[in-house]
Amino acid sequence: MKQARRWLLLAAAVMLLAQPAFAQKKKPKGGGKGTTPATEAAPAGGAPAGAAAAPVDLDAPAPPAGAPPPAGAETPSAGAGETGGLPAEGGMDVCQITPDAPQCQAAKEFNLATEAKKPVHAEIYAVQQQYVIKSGRFELMPYFEITMNDQFVGHNAPGFALNYYITQVLAVGVNGNWYQGLNADSDFNFQNRRAARIAAPLNEYQASADLNFTYVPMYGKFAGFGDFIFHYDAFIEGGVGMIRTRPIPVIDPDNRKFDWNTLVNFDVGIGLRVFFNRWLAAVIEVRDIMYFEKIESLTIQTGPPFPISRPDSPLNSASWYDKDQHFTNDVQMQVGLSLFLPTSFEYRLPK
Repeated sequence: MKQARRWLLLAAAVMLLAQPAFAQKKKPKGGGKGTTPATEAAPAGGAPAGAAAAPVDLDAPAPPAGAPPPAGAETPSAGAGETGGLPAEGGMDVCQITPDAPQCQAAKEFNLATEAKKPVHAEIYAVQQQYVIKSGRFELMPYFEITMNDQFVGHNAPGFALNYYITQVLAVGVNGNWYQGLNADSDFNFQNRRAARIAAPLNEYQASADLNFTYVPMYGKFAGFGDFIFHYDAFIEGGVGMIRTRPIPVIDPDNRKFDWNTLVNFDVGIGLRVFFNRWLAAVIEVRDIMYFEKIESLTIQTGPPFPISRPDSPLNSASWYDKDQHFTNDVQMQVGLSLFLPTSFEYRLPK
């Protein structure tokens, strides 16, 4: 191994010594040392034809940069770049190499210097336009709602809402629910009465109607099935309205029969819309209806039933209600569809 290394080092040294020999210039024939015969051609405007030019010493040192050329030396003509020579900047124009390039053809049809001076009024959209424009459109919303926070009785109802969007994010509208015939006593309440012999006052609803204001603070999109993109918006709302309720006779059902009471209610809610297209969406909303409820009295009058005007008569309706009104929260979940009319719209600033 050591002997092979020695041979390699010897071969490298021989090659390095031989390089200066290959770099030596070949001496000219017939001339003096380091000279070459001058050419007979004379530049235009220079020495007369037939005059011999001064010999050029090849071994002479190069003149410093910026020094004037020696007497009799040829200089390139000013039109060298036009005859195929290299331009002073270095390199040829791309249109001389490929005259059919698109930028070369465009330069023939347009004056690029003039086009560059024209003012540009470009509209740059940093945020994508909203998928649905709601301003100036009506929203029709059929839905069905169920009670979420009452363990004793359920207030289920179909409902319908009509909203008009004054702006893209603000709407005013009305909605109504119909409960009568769909109030249901829960199984928990039945088991509680049978096992513990305890009765809880219950109420049922007939109908409700509200005037609402809706505000849409956010919107966005998410990937759905495959390449389909779902667009959504979230909204909050609040309003005031009327609700008709009455107690369900539980404490003394043999003598008590309640009439409907019309009460003032307030409601607040938060919801989410997921759009299938630009006019149809699925809606889910959670709403809290708040009001002061009249409930059945837990005390039964034991006096004679007649005359009914007697304060201790069990038939006197004045003794059927509890003396205090109770603040009630009916938290509802609503699921439905949202239809926007008209079904088409135009952007104020189309792309």
